[in-house]
Amino acid sequence: MQLQKVTVKQQSNAQVRRKILAVEHALEKVSGARKGDDAYPLKHTFTDGLYIREIFVPAGQLIVTKIHKFKHPYFLMEGDCSVLTEGGAVRIKAPYMGITPAGTKRVVYTHSYTWWITVHATDETDLEKIEDQVIAKNFDEVDAIDVKEFVKEVSHQPAVEAGTGEVNP
Repeated sequence: MQLQKVTVKQQSNAQVRRKILAVEHALEKVSGARKGDDAYPLKHTFTDGLYIREIFVPAGQLIVTKIHKFKHPYFLMEGDCSVLTEGGAVRIKAPYMGITPAGTKRVVYTHSYTWWITVHATDETDLEKIEDQVIAKNFDEVDAIDVKEFVKEVSHQPAVEAGTGEVNP
């Protein structure tokens, strides 16, 4: 498993998000650019509680992914690619396994033929419904999910009495 971290100028999440969206917008204007889910071969597999999505991408392709609502694993089974996210730029080579944080949108450049797998927790088998479950339409939608998760998490915490530091059940 090889991971090569590329040092980039530290930028805020908002700055990186704007750059990723700018790349996506520029690609939309390129004549003959591949767009949408039918741009590259996909394989869909369903098991109890899981949706497994495989994508097969030729060398020399620049791809902008969708925004992922939830944390999930991914696997680079074959290939070599450079990836830009809010976390920075990295070059990964197969075999490689990573975790996609919620809110991730990537720019990927494939240096060689690439076989990438993502795994999503769902009982759904309808691809349109799965996309509604796991893909955000914009960053505002995923940021709202983060707030909901925070409220859910802290609502179950015991209160601390002011000035005493003692926990009230």
